[in-house]
Amino acid sequence: MLKIFGTQNSRAVRPIWTAEEMSLHYELEMMPFPPRVFQKEYLETNMLGTVPYLVDGDIKMTESVAMCQYLVEKYGPTDLMINSNEPDYPNYLNWLHHADATLTFPQTVVLRYKIQEPGVADAAIEGYSRWFVSRLKLLETSLEGKDYLCADRFTIADICVSYAINLAKNLGIHQALKPNISRWTSNLFERKCFKKAISLKFEND
Repeated sequence: MLKIFGTQNSRAVRPIWTAEEMSLHYELEMMPFPPRVFQKEYLETNMLGTVPYLVDGDIKMTESVAMCQYLVEKYGPTDLMINSNEPDYPNYLNWLHHADATLTFPQTVVLRYKIQEPGVADAAIEGYSRWFVSRLKLLETSLEGKDYLCADRFTIADICVSYAINLAKNLGIHQALKPNISRWTSNLFERKCFKKAISLKFEND
């Protein structure tokens, strides 16, 4: 049975959104954030204590973008993926890796010192916020005249990259909402499956 562990509005949005778009049957366990502090037994499941975490039989995964790629390739065919024989395949792969390596990475520093440890490193918040915004040049330029990042259709590249913009909004990095990015995300964030993915939260019985 496919199972995803997550916390509200974390990178778990990516695989949850993907699973919802594919109408997959899966089990979901939402936890308080950060689970390694507030649900210590989770460390017995995922020794890193990070979210999301995906389990599918003997398969165990800790990286949100890889989870999305796994879901579309394992449970496809689906238009959410781009096949290796399509012209935009290299672009698709680049955006998938760009989503975390270039965009979400600096945001994790902002998240830590703005939400988890406020007052400890305010200079880091400002510096990494600026760094993140400067890294949006490629995205803003690439979206000129386009509704989607690759192959003129909605794919997991849009899911994975747009999550970084959603996180930026939640962190108050409003400079991220450049004209093309704002237009693109306004469309994506109206999707029913995105709205469901961000609405899910831990319920303390």
